[in-house]
Amino acid sequence: MHVIQRAALAAALTALALVAGAQPGPNAAPPLNAPSSAPPIAPPTAPAASAVAPPSAGGQRVYDSARQRLVQVRTLLRQQDSQASVGSGFLVSDQGHFITNYHVVSTMALEPQRYRLVYSTDDGQRGVLQLLAVDVVNDLALLKAADPAPLAARGVMPFRPADQPLGRGERIFSLGNPLDVGFAVVEGAFNGMVERSFVPTIFFGGSLSSGMSGGPAVDDRGRVIGINVASRRDGEQVSFLVPAAPARALFEAHRNDAPVTQPMQGEIARQLLAHQQKLTDAFIALPWRQAGHARYAIPVPQEDFMRCWGGSTPPGSRGLEFERSDCAMDSRIYIDGSLQTGHFSVRHEAYDGRSLGALRFAERYSSSFQNEGFGQKTRQLTAPACRESEVKQAPDALPLRSVLCLRAYRKLPGLYDMSVLAATLDGRTVGAQGRFDAHGVSWDNALRLADHYLKGFAWQPNQPASR
Repeated sequence: MHVIQRAALAAALTALALVAGAQPGPNAAPPLNAPSSAPPIAPPTAPAASAVAPPSAGGQRVYDSARQRLVQVRTLLRQQDSQASVGSGFLVSDQGHFITNYHVVSTMALEPQRYRLVYSTDDGQRGVLQLLAVDVVNDLALLKAADPAPLAARGVMPFRPADQPLGRGERIFSLGNPLDVGFAVVEGAFNGMVERSFVPTIFFGGSLSSGMSGGPAVDDRGRVIGINVASRRDGEQVSFLVPAAPARALFEAHRNDAPVTQPMQGEIARQLLAHQQKLTDAFIALPWRQAGHARYAIPVPQEDFMRCWGGSTPPGSRGLEFERSDCAMDSRIYIDGSLQTGHFSVRHEAYDGRSLGALRFAERYSSSFQNEGFGQKTRQLTAPACRESEVKQAPDALPLRSVLCLRAYRKLPGLYDMSVLAATLDGRTVGAQGRFDAHGVSWDNALRLADHYLKGFAWQPNQPASR
């Protein structure tokens, strides 16, 4: 093990890339327009058949006004009718454009040579679908019927105007085909936006089931306010919707695109690189909170888009005592069934082993550091390539042992998972260890985040510099 200055961190990681067999990725593409900053886009003009339901309509009238514009979306193996996924969708143009979730059609987006898309309506109409575009960050996809003629007279689902925001508690209705048992309507309430979510998400007070993904959520006049996307399995009536704004933007930007015929990994990587740039900039702009330790400044993230939970050894415990904090983002970006990315997590443990003595503490402390895992080679990621070093910013700075690991995404060029593990080296019977994981970041941002995290460790001001 050897001591390196922080200025050498970038060089160490660059050498690491050669070991990993991965070169630094390209510069991030310009970010996509975020839903919160995108200008209002007028909904597509609808024929007379798309007239909204009367004010204060109940679930029956909402469903009756929408049923002709709802579809079930199925992903089938190209050579047979065996289905790989089932979801829902809704018409947004009389040229046969549909909105659904990206995760409903992800297998088709990634392997179009193996899969195909079809739709079916409540009254038995069936047809072939084409994939035009995806927005993986917001979990959206734009589809179009290969033959739009049979759908031309059905009308479209109108969007609620952007200048008419919903009020908390306002009644809304989710539409879709749950569990492949038939089209349904679920009543619930608008509960505002999900707090501490980096990607804007609506909190729907209602029950969403598998198969409803991609269906519309509408107000009591049948106007789309969001798209069904997910639910919490550990709670009741806690479900989530993608806001309507990015769905409108996707439709307007890509309605004239040619159908997708090649795997979309390159486009998906471009969108993820744009997202991680925004996420990294926002994360680094926030100052670290402190863990309240008497000896060390330990970096703890703000909870602007993370949730933190703490724990400690029970009162009266003997032996090694500790306090810990685990902070993680709730939001994940779905790529396929084995890969979710675009999120950070930070945790630490502060140890007090004065009752153990120096030798027993050193053994326990070292074992805790060595037991950390960084994953193995998978279909999605390379094996981790790691470098262990001692890092000291200045002669009187807090000495740290650190391990930095990178794993390259095998099919998403320019993206990496980065992990940095740090442990203080000064105390004979006390110490602190921390870990920061960033999933789906560029090469340059992996360097920035690792350096930012290690700089968060320091002596508390009231502690002498010399140990």
